[in-house]
Amino acid sequence: MSEATPSYSPARRAAQAVDALRHGWPLVIAGAPLLQPVETAFGDLSGDAMLLSASRAATLKLANQIEAAVPRQPVLMRAADPFDLPLALAVADPALDMENPLKGPFKALPLAWEEQARAALELARMAGILPAFLVDPRGVGEPVTLEASDVAAYADATRLQIATRAKLPVVAAEGARIVAFRSPDDTREHVALMIGQQNAERPPLVRLHSECLTGDILGSLKCDCGPQLDAALHAMAEEAGKGGWGVLLYLRQEGRGIGLVNKLRAYRLQDQGFDTVDANTRLGLPDEARDFPIAARMLELLGVRAIRLMTNNPAKVAAVEGEGVTVAERVPHALPDNPHNARYLATKRDRAGHLLP
Repeated sequence: MSEATPSYSPARRAAQAVDALRHGWPLVIAGAPLLQPVETAFGDLSGDAMLLSASRAATLKLANQIEAAVPRQPVLMRAADPFDLPLALAVADPALDMENPLKGPFKALPLAWEEQARAALELARMAGILPAFLVDPRGVGEPVTLEASDVAAYADATRLQIATRAKLPVVAAEGARIVAFRSPDDTREHVALMIGQQNAERPPLVRLHSECLTGDILGSLKCDCGPQLDAALHAMAEEAGKGGWGVLLYLRQEGRGIGLVNKLRAYRLQDQGFDTVDANTRLGLPDEARDFPIAARMLELLGVRAIRLMTNNPAKVAAVEGEGVTVAERVPHALPDNPHNARYLATKRDRAGHLLP
């Protein structure tokens, strides 16, 4: 541990760093320069260099420079003039490219602190902000300090515990019960909805459903999340009527782990013609960042070791099995498309390997 790093636990330092990014406060990751998140920054700040993801750097035409040519490697760059906040935000957010088409030229710089850079970009994803930082900016306040290795401790699934239980009659099943889960290191609170009588001898029908405000609550037609959620609950109720049972894991990981605001940025890029995979890539964010260890821990706490998993995604089966859960059966969960989500579903089929018609 660096002498400058507070002697808190790694999980606490990582949680403080995520909170700092949401508030627009700078970070010092031991061994790297001071880093100021671009999106949430405020005041009269400027810097000579920016840290970006490799995919965003490629969009800015930096990939032909040797320092930015390695795929998936963070990129340090500078421009002819210092980056003030409006310019830095225009550089960081690809959804603004059509409004600010003339940027650059930019020069990629050698990056001697790659581990810390990767940690910073991952912290930005956890905080739900754009993965972009001013490097050694002028005019910032007191930074939060941590080690690059602290990031892995932020959402340690083993620290997740059951917080409370209650009966929760729902439209699909009036006898449903809800279980809430909480971790001391993470502000997200996940829940499980249990339908039918738990039976250790019979694997439950299980759906891992990532939170989708637009689809689950607002009835968005751009995705299939709302209909999938409703259909899963009714399938579990039908299973319970046959003597079986079901478990819905409702996971607080909006946008497959990139956060609500970044998901809506991806929607804006889709409005410009990009598919869902390319939209995430242009944002510098992964197409898949869901927390499967958390799902496995929830099942463990519920006493569930084998499941019948409702999914069209073989990669989800592999991810769950990789966390020690036995998937006794993959249960297809495809629903009809509509004119607004047909391309989205085709992209999941053709580019993400989902088993869809």
